[in-house]
Amino acid sequence: MRIALAQINPVVGDIAGNELLISGAIADARAAGAALVCVPELALTGYPPEDLLLKEHVLLDAAAALERLARQTEGIVAVVGYPQSDDGVYNAAAVLADGRVAGNYRKNRLPNYGVFDEHRYFKAGTGGAVIELNGALIGISICEDIWAPGPPESDEAAAGAGLIVNLSASPYQAGKGAAREQMLADRARENGAAVAFCAQVGGQDELVFDGHSLVIGATGEILARAPQFEQSLLTCEVPLAQAEFGAESSVELIGRFSTDPADDDSDRQPSVATVISDDQAVYAALVLGTRDYANKNGFQRVVLGLSGGVDSALVACIACDALGPSRVTCVTMPSPYSSEGTYGDALTLARTLEVELLELPIGSLMDGYEALLAEPFEGREPDLTEENLQARIRGNLLMALSNKFGWLVLTTGNKSEMAVGYSTLYGDSAGGFAVIKDVPKTLVYRLCELRNARSDSPIPESILKRAPSAELRPDQADQDSLPPYEVLDPLLEAYVERDLGADELIAAGFEPGTVERVIALVDRAEYKRRQQPPGIKVTGKAFGRDRRMPITNRYQG
Repeated sequence: MRIALAQINPVVGDIAGNELLISGAIADARAAGAALVCVPELALTGYPPEDLLLKEHVLLDAAAALERLARQTEGIVAVVGYPQSDDGVYNAAAVLADGRVAGNYRKNRLPNYGVFDEHRYFKAGTGGAVIELNGALIGISICEDIWAPGPPESDEAAAGAGLIVNLSASPYQAGKGAAREQMLADRARENGAAVAFCAQVGGQDELVFDGHSLVIGATGEILARAPQFEQSLLTCEVPLAQAEFGAESSVELIGRFSTDPADDDSDRQPSVATVISDDQAVYAALVLGTRDYANKNGFQRVVLGLSGGVDSALVACIACDALGPSRVTCVTMPSPYSSEGTYGDALTLARTLEVELLELPIGSLMDGYEALLAEPFEGREPDLTEENLQARIRGNLLMALSNKFGWLVLTTGNKSEMAVGYSTLYGDSAGGFAVIKDVPKTLVYRLCELRNARSDSPIPESILKRAPSAELRPDQADQDSLPPYEVLDPLLEAYVERDLGADELIAAGFEPGTVERVIALVDRAEYKRRQQPPGIKVTGKAFGRDRRMPITNRYQG
């Protein structure tokens, strides 16, 4: 049987636009000779719709769109993810066939960890469901249902299903793609049934969905694979035997359908896209997340401060790759503490990327602040206050450009800095979207080197070799205030992402004084992180909706 998996990029809340995407996928799948087409989890509303699900009119609009889509299913069966309202709300997969909504499968396992809070919105389904299509039995499941062995897939396979389709909206994080492939192969072998995994692609606020849809044979072999981070219609011939549905089965038989797809003379060899490396995938996720955040929210242009440092260099490259240089403005805002090296590197990078560059020196503004504050500050030596004023002046200028022209301000702070509070509230953290807020500093360097491997090599080598510095006082370097990033990043990964305590960190080989100091910095900076703009999740536990810690908190270690 020829099946089609529509790896689409829906927009949350754009029910009319998502309906058009799904309608196009049904038509394309029919033209490709498919008997069955699947679209991702909650594709009609986009995922995650969050509190939109509390609005009754959203559910009614989705149901009406579903009925319209059903009328387009002559000669093909479609399985469409949507929120079903029926004495509660269910995360459902509707079976559209013969011009009608033939029935529904309801997600059994509702994730409630990390970025997921489906218990807030949905009631759980209570069993599996199958359809009979051209004499073959096909089971249906949704995302989390397939991540652990057992029902509903095992019940569907026991009922005779030779293929399990899984509609998914599985957020990206580094390394997840390989683990997901292995898990799906395990499920196929355990159940003796092929698996068709239809995944969402695109950016939605902090989340990026990587696509990576798959068809896996009953013995665990990859039959077809869609490309990562782009929309695609994946078609595949799946060998399915005729099967009888057992009347004693515990799963629901939604219906019996037959199709007569048009004979398609095109090459029927399935597509097996190459899986890109982990660092390439992180970079692609950052590009896609930035592009979709800007485009889906109506921003025609982005602006960022270009310091001549490694973080802003990476964000500038990502912005250009996401939107094109014509939609990117960089601003250099030198102070008396800015070095000739960083200033020159900023100019070189901007020229190479071919972006608009504005130069707004802040020395006179610093003098104005100093004069205005001279009386209340009398008798006190300059300290961190004056350093932070420089960052806040720069943030003010970027936000003024945003207000005047409607540009989206991209902030340039990385995860390592955000973890320990090495940023200025309302200064370098001021903006609309924090592109690399979940990218540790050591990964920033790897991504810069990855981007420089292309022919244009935009980032000057001096940026990559210079010791990191905020340049807010003479001869400043990050490592005057922080452990080396080669030490700091593994420690942060263990404390923030794996929740190891001080004793465990010391037992793992970290120096006790460093552990105590870093834990104190991380815990004290929670109030800053709570006020950061949204940014793209790429690690196992991102600050924000993924890691939720109290600001007022006296637990130590």
